[in-house]
Parts: sequence; C-alpha cells; structure tokens
Amino acid sequence: MDKTTVLKRLYGQSLSFIKERPLITAILSGIIAGLLLIIIHVSNIFSYLSDRPETCMNCHIMGTQYATWMHSAHREVTNCNDCHVPQDNIIKKYMFKAMDGLRHSYVFTLRAEPQAIIIKKQGERAVSDNCKRCHESLFLSPALKNENLYNVSASEGRLCWHCHRETPHGLLRSLSSNPYARVPTTDSMIPTWLDDIMKKEQTKNLNKKMK
Repeated sequence: MDKTTVLKRLYGQSLSFIKERPLITAILSGIIAGLLLIIIHVSNIFSYLSDRPETCMNCHIMGTQYATWMHSAHREVTNCNDCHVPQDNIIKKYMFKAMDGLRHSYVFTLRAEPQAIIIKKQGERAVSDNCKRCHESLFLSPALKNENLYNVSASEGRLCWHCHRETPHGLLRSLSSNPYARVPTTDSMIPTWLDDIMKKEQTKNLNKKMK
C-alpha cells in the first residue's frame, strides 16, 4: 500500500468521524484551539516580531547576556538582533529568527540549557557578517586585509571576537556570573481578569481573619 492510498484512507476516515460525531469534534477543536491560545499567550509569541532587547528576556537564562550588553558601548547603537540575526535580507532574517527561536524553545522547555551558552556555527556566521557590516570602514586597513577573517564555515582564520573577547558580553558568561544584575522580567502569565479575582478573594479572606 503506497503513501497516497494511506493518506486518502486517513482523510476519508477523518471526514466520516467529523460527520458522525460533530459534538466530540467541536469539543476537541475547542480544546486544541484553547491550548494554542494559551501557548501564544504564555510564550509572548508576537514579541519576537520586534527587535526589542527585552524580548530576549522571555527566556530567563539570558539575564547575563542582557546585563553585559546593557553595560557595554554597544547598547548605544545596537540591539540583540543587530548582531545575532542576519540583516542582509528580511526573509532570511525572519527565517533565522524562527529556526533559532524553535531551538531555543525546545532547549528551554526541557531545561537542557548549558551552564555556559556557546554560540553555534550559524550564529557565528551571522555575528561575523554583522561585525563587518557595521565596522566596514575598519576593514580598509592593510593590516586587517592580510588577516584571514572571513572563512567562518571552515573554522579557519580569526573571528573578530578572537581578539575582542570582552565585546560586548565580557569574559564571564555563565548563567550565574551576574546573579544580582537588574534585568527586565517577564510579565505574569495570569490574565488580568483572573488576577483581579484572586486579589479580591485574598482581600476578603484577610478581612475575615481580622474580624
């Protein structure tokens, strides 16, 4: 039995199930839609369409990176995406953000993040290209022209941060290297209407205890 036949059979069975059990179908559809809405709300998914650095703080493990960027000179001229996301093409930019975001979500949800975050090959290429894009005039120097700075894919030559090691995130980059840094926090996942009800209940209970 080929794949086309199997798919046609599954499609036919699905249609017959929907026709025969519309109530169950409606309930299941509502549950799935509700779960999707909760995921969208909890993950703050629309914030990832922006370039705001605070968006990176949706994952609590990025506190060190945010704090070190905030105390660097790069804060005045760049945000996270300016360095870490391709800027040469809008489609490439959002494809990169989507793929990177899915990987980050997977790692963060499973609590599989390393103690010291190390940039991946794709990230190296993006950061290297953006270094050269912003500091293009510096690459006119004959001294730099003699250096092999460009072959990121083959891991040959020097990358910009092989010399500029502290730019902009410093030398200590583990999850616990800046434990007292003041960084933005994510908003509460509890909806406002539910939070108001809970506060009213707490106030009532407190008043009862005081009487």
